[in-house]
Formats: sequence, structure tokens, C-alpha cells
Amino acid sequence: EDTDQNRLIQGAEQNIYDTLQWLNMCIDEGPTHPGPHSPYRQSERSHIYEKYSNELLSKGLAYRCFCSKERLDGLRDSARLLKPPTTVSYDRHCFNEISREESDERAQNGEPFTVRFKAPETYPEFTDLLHGTINLQPQINPIDRRFEDPVLMKSDGLPTYHFANVVDDHLREITHVIRGEEWVASTPKHIALYDAFGWDKPNFIHIPLLTTVEGKKLSKRSGDIDIMSLKKKGYLPESLVNFSVLFGWNPKRKLGEKTSEIHSLSELEKIWSLSGLTKGSAKVDWKKLDYFNKHYLTEKLKDAKFFQSSVIECHTRICRTLNLTDLDIENVGKVLKMTYPSLITLNDFDSSKFHYFFIKPRYKRGEVQKILKINDETLLKISNELVKRSNDLTHLNFNQVIKEILEELPMLKKKILFQALRYALSGPESGINLPIILELLGPEEVQARLDAFNDFLH
Repeated sequence: EDTDQNRLIQGAEQNIYDTLQWLNMCIDEGPTHPGPHSPYRQSERSHIYEKYSNELLSKGLAYRCFCSKERLDGLRDSARLLKPPTTVSYDRHCFNEISREESDERAQNGEPFTVRFKAPETYPEFTDLLHGTINLQPQINPIDRRFEDPVLMKSDGLPTYHFANVVDDHLREITHVIRGEEWVASTPKHIALYDAFGWDKPNFIHIPLLTTVEGKKLSKRSGDIDIMSLKKKGYLPESLVNFSVLFGWNPKRKLGEKTSEIHSLSELEKIWSLSGLTKGSAKVDWKKLDYFNKHYLTEKLKDAKFFQSSVIECHTRICRTLNLTDLDIENVGKVLKMTYPSLITLNDFDSSKFHYFFIKPRYKRGEVQKILKINDETLLKISNELVKRSNDLTHLNFNQVIKEILEELPMLKKKILFQALRYALSGPESGINLPIILELLGPEEVQARLDAFNDFLH
């Protein structure tokens, strides 16, 4: 759809191909996969639209409009002031006042014009497979009668979306038009065009628009739905497909049957059906995408090949982020293998939540008090006990050492002890279980960090 030349964006078409390829969605037919319905860019189909436009002109179901922009703007402004107001504004001047012969002559002389469809007095009602029978008519002022008469061909010789979409869908033998509900108001125009040509109409289904959790429409201009930007953030194609398909759709299930929201693309090809569509609003909760991505990342990291490529990627990123030149890639692999169940995206691994495995944490006085919320004297006692037992503090006897410290400091709560130990080993970061941190850091590094923390407190 590139007929609006003013809105064309460099690289947008290639972005569509790249996105579909990344999502593992195969193109059946298109500019990159030629087939019987070529050409596929609407700008390359002008001769086709002109042919069908001329057919409507010859039938008297369309007419040329030579009105200037200023006149049309004036009609639009005056329509707004009518009481009752009208949702349509054209007065059919060029249909009523210009003969067929004059129209042909002016066109041959090169005078710019658009081609308008002569809208029926009453639009036919239609059946939406999701919403049932729909009857939409434009609001008119009975005293000052105006007409919809949508433009089919613009003065630059390119079609409007309404016209191109109907012609293309017919020629491509489209059976079902599934689109957002904002197009419901345009559907009577489209059906009237099918009727004007005497063509069979496809089935129409209008599904809810995607909104934020707060109910606002998602905007591509604000970057809410830029798929390739989600890829850059570390989201997997499997999770994005699974996430998206559940907007306004649910698989049919038998009573009492166990259900799961996890569906692969191959499974969806088998179970997806129109009967699962819902009328309710489709709210996009990004936390749900995190849930799916965590699931699929966990599963994919169990595959040796994917895991190894992920280790290389993580190693490269962390070396660049932390400016490290001697980071052991085997250590990166070891940390990733023991912590990946806590990852939402692989990008998360190159963050402060995991950096402390590769560089020593920095302690800050105000931060310590904010996190631990205990007095200096108590904190120093805890630190001294940890240093005293640092040789024994491993993942294997973690519970025993904790028990001994709590016996030595009976007024101390276990939670406070855990928080102090965690801060000494990882700074303000949380999320990974302490025994895992102890195992990954190793006895020497654990002892070094406990000594450093104790020195910091003194």
C-alpha cells in the first residue's frame, strides 16, 4: 500500500520482509516471492485501477470531479455548521452540472480531476462474522442534502485506499477480510463498490483495536508496536507470536479440559479458527510478553547450540559494556547456565543484575543504610561474623554457617543476615539465590569480597 506518496518511509517495505522472516512467517506471494497476482505494489498497478475506474465511469456509477481544493474545503466547513450537522459534505456539483461530453473534453485537455464514486442512496446492510448484521448510513441534513461520493482516483492518477483495496482483494480472490474495527465505518463503501462491479463479496470480520492496559490505542508513532525494536530489546519471535495471537482470540476448549497459553506457531496453524475470536477489548499487557519470553528463552537455552551462541553473544556484550579485555568466556557460560531461569530476555544478562559476577561490587554508605535499615554497630557485628567464617561459607554448608551466626547473634533476624551477606557479595542487586552466588563466585572471591565489605564498614 504505497499510493500515498507523501507518507512513504524509506526502508519501510524492507522492514516488513525482515520482520516476517524473523517471525518465521513465510510469504506465500509478494514482491520477493512472485506469483500469479503480481504486481504487488499498488503504485505498480495504476493501469489496473484505471481500467476499473473507467468501467465505473462508462456505467455512470462514477464521475470526474474538477472542484478545487478551496471549494472542497469550503463545502467541508459549511457542512460542519449545518443543523443538524452532516457527516458527508460534497454537493455533487460535478455530477449534476457537468455533462459527460464536457467532462471528457476537460479531461482530454489536461485539466486535473479526481474520480468519485456515485454512492447509493442507501448503503446495503452487511453481515460481520463476529458482530452480526450491521447497517450504517451517513448522517445527512434533509434541507441541505450532501453526499459521501468517495474519491476513487486521485488527481495524481493513483487510487485511494478504499478503491485499491476492493479491486486488489477481488483480483486476489480474497475470501475473508479480517481487520481492525476502525474500518467498520468504511465497509459499506467497500460493499457498494463490490455491488457496482457485480462481484462476489468476501466475508468481513472486524476485530477490536489493540489498546494499552490504561485503554489508550497503541501508537506506532510512539514506538509501542515496532516489532524490530522489540527484537533489539531481546524478545524472541516465538514469544511475540504467542503474545500477539491471544489479542482478541482464545482457543476453543472442552469443559474441564486443562488449558495452556503456550502455543508454538506450528500448533497455532492447526488450532486457530475464527470461532475463537472475541468481541472484548484487546489490551496489551507487556508483562505477559515478559512471561512468554521467559518461558521460551528458558526452553531454548536448554539446546546446546543455542546456548553456546548465547554465551558468545553475552561475552561480547559484557566485555564491551564493562570494558573488559580478559573476561573468561567459560566463566560467562558457567554463570549463564546457573542463572538463566531468572532471565526475561538475554539482554538482561548484560546488566547490573549480573555484572557483579564479573566485577567487584561498589559499596555506598547511604545505599547500605537504605537497603539494610540497621544500625552501624549491628552491621559491623554481622560483617565480623561473616569474615570469621568466610573459609567455611560455601554453597554446600551455607545453611550451617547461617545457623552458627544466628546462634552467635540471637537477636538478629535471618532476613537481615541474608540481606547483609547479599550486599557484601553483589552490592544492591537481588534475584539470584545466595547459595548459587556463593558457588559461582567461588571460595576465594567470596572471602575477598567479605574482607572488602568489612574494610568498607571500618
